Amino acid sequence: MSSGFRDVIATEEQFEELRSLCGYPSQRAADKVISVLDHHCRAFIAKSPFVTLATSNRNGQCDVSPRGDAPGFVRVLDEHRLFIPERPGNRRMDSIQNMLTNPHIGLLFFIPGLGETLRVNGKAYVTRDPELLEQSAVNGSSPLFGIGVEVEECYIHCAKAFIRSGLWSPASWSSQTELPSVPQMLMDHARISNTTAEQVAKELNESYTNRLY
Repeated sequence: MSSGFRDVIATEEQFEELRSLCGYPSQRAADKVISVLDHHCRAFIAKSPFVTLATSNRNGQCDVSPRGDAPGFVRVLDEHRLFIPERPGNRRMDSIQNMLTNPHIGLLFFIPGLGETLRVNGKAYVTRDPELLEQSAVNGSSPLFGIGVEVEECYIHCAKAFIRSGLWSPASWSSQTELPSVPQMLMDHARISNTTAEQVAKELNESYTNRLY
């Protein structure tokens, strides 16, 4: 099947040719992967208000989904396990469905202003453990379920992508008038009729204001 791209790397032999051009990781980069949540990882996660979840279904179709809350909302249970409470969202539950047929998960933890990120890979489980849910309550509202992760790999990822992108630099940010119109995108993608972008924006704001927990 044609991909529409030219000069595609499609075999292990071609990959080795590419590797010879790119080079090999340093010994430090090769050795930085650990299999437990040590005190450094715990401290990083405790300060992180945002994490992305990468999952795929049994057919390999992938999904990346964001999770965010106050720093420390992801709880480290011990050196091999962590817990992510599931807050109200769009109810698609793509990540959750993927986990039922393919438990492998990749996490990327962010701390605002810090270029380095923490990568955690392992196996995910959808859990309704009442103790964990109660401990994750906010404003008297407990999540209905959460994601437990058995950790297999942890390592720090360098800051080059953040330096190149200027992500944490306000001077590089677009003005509000230059940003994409999310309400208009929603209207066009979902083929919404009999409403306006202003009404969609009002509904989004109401959701953001009143349905976070």
